[in-house]
Amino acid sequence: MSENIKVLVTGASGTLGSAVTPRLVKQGYAVRPMTRSARDGWVTADLRTGEGLDEAVRDVDVIVHLASSPGRPRQTDVEGTRLLLAAARKVGVGHVLYVSINGIDRVPYAYYRAKLDTEEVVRASGVPYTILRAAQFHDFAETMLSMLGKAGPVLVDPAWKLQPVAVEDVADRIAELIARPAAGETTEYAGPQVLTFDELARTWLAARGKRRPIWRLSFPGKMSRAMRAGGQTTDATPAGTRTWRGYLAEKY
Repeated sequence: MSENIKVLVTGASGTLGSAVTPRLVKQGYAVRPMTRSARDGWVTADLRTGEGLDEAVRDVDVIVHLASSPGRPRQTDVEGTRLLLAAARKVGVGHVLYVSINGIDRVPYAYYRAKLDTEEVVRASGVPYTILRAAQFHDFAETMLSMLGKAGPVLVDPAWKLQPVAVEDVADRIAELIARPAAGETTEYAGPQVLTFDELARTWLAARGKRRPIWRLSFPGKMSRAMRAGGQTTDATPAGTRTWRGYLAEKY
């Protein structure tokens, strides 16, 4: 029964953690959210130094590992995960679910390389594991469009493809996976639609009532070629059900 299962959630204050934590609580899990900064009812630990990790994993059955630092991935993601799972192995944690990113083995990007290396740390840790490679969230796609439109016109490579997923769908998928025994598998999970950046930009501007031009360019480099080839898309099932247009309609 889930009410007898203790779950540590790293990165609990982040975008995904904020969706996962209440879902697991609602399902009856004894959830222990983890943070670097002191917070009432949360356990305090630091992946960068290892401080507090032994206490954080004590008596824990499952770890949902969401914490990440795109700015310092080697220290936080790779080495921090190594410290976390060394502590978990010592106390016999039965399942770690690590959330990675869809397409990191197909799109050449430094942060993605660090996520791949973190996956290898998980596989070699000796702790039973599941790796969930989730697609980029809807709000990530919107952040990218905002950055590409900083100068006024929205500059896009119209052939770039993305398969954005709702945070809520990923949270639901995590809840499904931790209810099962660790299978030592790596699975992908994405939204229901593959969209080009041209489609993303047009629907985003329309939802916001903006009449800004879209400048369509072919971006150079290996990363762009991988994005045009669908490096961040997948035909894996199951997939999320909430769409990009639905996200925009709800927000705007």
